[in-house]
Amino acid sequence: MTDRQKMLALLVLAIASLFAHPSRAERIKEIATIQGVRPNQLIGYGLVVGLDGSGDQTTQAPFTAQSVASMLSQLGVQLPPGVTPQLRNAAAVMITAQLPPYAQPGQLIDITVSSMGNARSLRGGTLLLAPLRGADGQIYAMAQGNLIVGGAGASAGGSKVQINHLSAGRVPGGATVERAVPNQSLASEFIHLELNQTDFSVARQVSEAINTSAGPVALPLDARVIRVRLPVESGDRVAFLAGLENLDIAMAPPAAKVIVNARTGSVVMNQTVVLGPSAVAHGNLSVTISSTPVVSQPNALAQGSTVVAEKADIQIRQEGGALMTLPAAAKLADVVKALNSLGATAQDLIAILQALKAAGSLKAELEII
Repeated sequence: MTDRQKMLALLVLAIASLFAHPSRAERIKEIATIQGVRPNQLIGYGLVVGLDGSGDQTTQAPFTAQSVASMLSQLGVQLPPGVTPQLRNAAAVMITAQLPPYAQPGQLIDITVSSMGNARSLRGGTLLLAPLRGADGQIYAMAQGNLIVGGAGASAGGSKVQINHLSAGRVPGGATVERAVPNQSLASEFIHLELNQTDFSVARQVSEAINTSAGPVALPLDARVIRVRLPVESGDRVAFLAGLENLDIAMAPPAAKVIVNARTGSVVMNQTVVLGPSAVAHGNLSVTISSTPVVSQPNALAQGSTVVAEKADIQIRQEGGALMTLPAAAKLADVVKALNSLGATAQDLIAILQALKAAGSLKAELEII
């Protein structure tokens, strides 16, 4: 190899190393959270005004007129007794928001406004000042602002695609935080990391990664919680946690899982799921999965050993219809695809997959949503 060829080879290796990434490496911030650092849900009730005749019909939503009368009385306007205003430009709404961790008074947060009456549209409306309360009943934010409501829909390919409905909208930065919620204090000696999913092996890997990077400071308490000792100097703790969250964890392959949507019939698999020998009959459909030993014998002069493998045969038959034979690979994806081509419904798929799981042929966790 010439010097020029060597230089080219080194250049190719250098470029390849730039694009090389660890297999299934995830950061700690993506698989765990710090205990006590969490958002809080807020809720409130309010009025939206300024609608173009698309508000609540007060005969069917009397609480809207009651809310308007109460608001006017607080502003010094008293309605005559027995008078029920006919409001077409106002609507009663529920307001929801999420208070982020460490939110401080004066910070702005987004809110979602949803109609709770029979208003046809909230487009062009303005939310009047309304308090947002937490689970303890205390007021943590005040909301007010102009609503942003999406379009009614668009035609695509001859069918109407719903983009957004008009009975809900958002107000970016529409609420001002008035009270802070206590979160995990960094003044304590320890913090606790909570994994998003319970897994003993992941807890061990996270603990080892932290100890390799920062010394013996992490100890897994169980399959979900890892205790981490913070630095002694308080000024170093934020930088320590920032580096800790960005540590890469080499994740092991997850367990095989099959998720079926009972409403749409959608089937999602996180990896290739292989089926064992079985036979299922459901309605006018029958699925038969069998395996046949296949012997691979080397030549007389060749070095090697005899290998025995399993060849899978899949047959799907529809009563009164054609017989469908799949290639020699007992994969669940092939079975689901073939069943869909024969017009199997969502309930057919669920029944067949449950039968395969009960018979021990489906080597994966089955979850129906």
